[in-house]
Amino acid sequence: MTGERVDAVVVGAGPNGLAAAVTLARAGLAVRVYEQAPHPGGGTATRELTGPGYRHDVCSAVHPLALESRFFREFGLAQRIDLHTPEVSFGHPLDGGRAAVAYRDLARTAAGLGRDGAAYRALVAPLAERSTRIARFTGSPLLRVPDDPVAALLFGLRAIEQGSPLWGARFAQDLAPALLTGVAAHTILPQPGLAAAGAGLALTAYAHARGWPIPIGGSQAIADAMVDDLRAHGGELITDHEVRSLDDLPTARAVLLDVTPRTLIRLAGERMPARYRRALDRFRYGAGVAKVDFALTAPVPWEHAELRRAGVVHVGGTRAEIAAAENAVQRGGHPERPYVLVAQQSLFDPTRAPAGGQTLWTYTHVPAGSDVDRREAVIAQIERFAPGFRDVIVHTASVTASDVARQHPNYPGGDISAGAATFGQLLRRPVLSPDPWRTPISGLYLASASTPPGPGVHGLAGWYAALSALRHEFGTRALPDLSPDPLSPDPGTGT
Repeated sequence: MTGERVDAVVVGAGPNGLAAAVTLARAGLAVRVYEQAPHPGGGTATRELTGPGYRHDVCSAVHPLALESRFFREFGLAQRIDLHTPEVSFGHPLDGGRAAVAYRDLARTAAGLGRDGAAYRALVAPLAERSTRIARFTGSPLLRVPDDPVAALLFGLRAIEQGSPLWGARFAQDLAPALLTGVAAHTILPQPGLAAAGAGLALTAYAHARGWPIPIGGSQAIADAMVDDLRAHGGELITDHEVRSLDDLPTARAVLLDVTPRTLIRLAGERMPARYRRALDRFRYGAGVAKVDFALTAPVPWEHAELRRAGVVHVGGTRAEIAAAENAVQRGGHPERPYVLVAQQSLFDPTRAPAGGQTLWTYTHVPAGSDVDRREAVIAQIERFAPGFRDVIVHTASVTASDVARQHPNYPGGDISAGAATFGQLLRRPVLSPDPWRTPISGLYLASASTPPGPGVHGLAGWYAALSALRHEFGTRALPDLSPDPLSPDPGTGT
């Protein structure tokens, strides 16, 4: 393809690759995107997995960062797609029919947490009040000076508390600690831990600020909106096209790769400087996920009725139980009672299932590369808090961590974070640099979740990579206007 020429090439049409492509196209460049799969989306794909008419999100399901990510705010995502934000952001069942319920209304949430309600509110309220500033801080490389030092300090002190053995010091009962740990466990990291606590507190703050929205029509709607914008500004998308080497690409001033460091090494081959390759070889991948999707005849019969109104339910019992299960995974085990992340999109989106049916999306964590089917363990954990769940199951689709790795090249061993999101690897992702997206190879950039700010559907890694390429390859520091209508107000106002 050396005879062809475009201004910029992007490899990978996941949310970060598409964010990079949109940004470059909006800057007036000729952009071409290559995607190995037959369809764009990567971690934001939606497909029929269990049966006709049952539409399941293949990876990401519920999207707090659709409203809080700076890229999506600039892009005006909330103006481009339909989002439904449940009143109950997430819930957490405990034995005996009890549950902690995180409403968007923080005061209502605290009122349901008994003696710990005031302590929970004191922990979370300063962050929820500054949700956008917290999102900007956590969505930036840790080496950068924060825009709002006060928000960063408030966030950092709380993350240190909840990421240490002191994490239970302010609480007297079990509801509030379980509610917080259910969110922190999204990270697939040891509990307690600084990075897990930070991510958990940020997500909790978003739940009480703008909520955790669900895209109507599936997560695919997010990718489709970016593809539509890319094409509207002259960009090309070529799917079902595997890139095996940088030599396969047309001549371009900038090449941006939405891939892992492991794949970058393979694509670059002998072009890669030895020192940089050694740094990439030191990058570590984390534990994996096993996923089970369900087609149901009715909603999950949760014993606690408010869980039937939640977009997300964290299943796993008390804080101590979740920590034990997650730490067992880190040691290479498959806990009998695992932590299960559950999303109930069809309660709010009728496009997900045929009339009278429901879908259920679940993940559980497993050692990297595991080939153990966790279907029965997931069903048993849900049944523990929703007696009769087995009776409403029509079909299941279960994939192991090794299946996930085969289906998604950016998830080695089933690691959906594209590299363990430990505190050290958030600083050094994948290398310690003020511009970690730019590689030593001229014109080559890494634009994946293996770069800051790390995992999540936020588009920020691709956006930052594109801005770096615009500075270094095209001599512009101007931020391209990404809005759907330049005259429309920013859809993301707030604190």
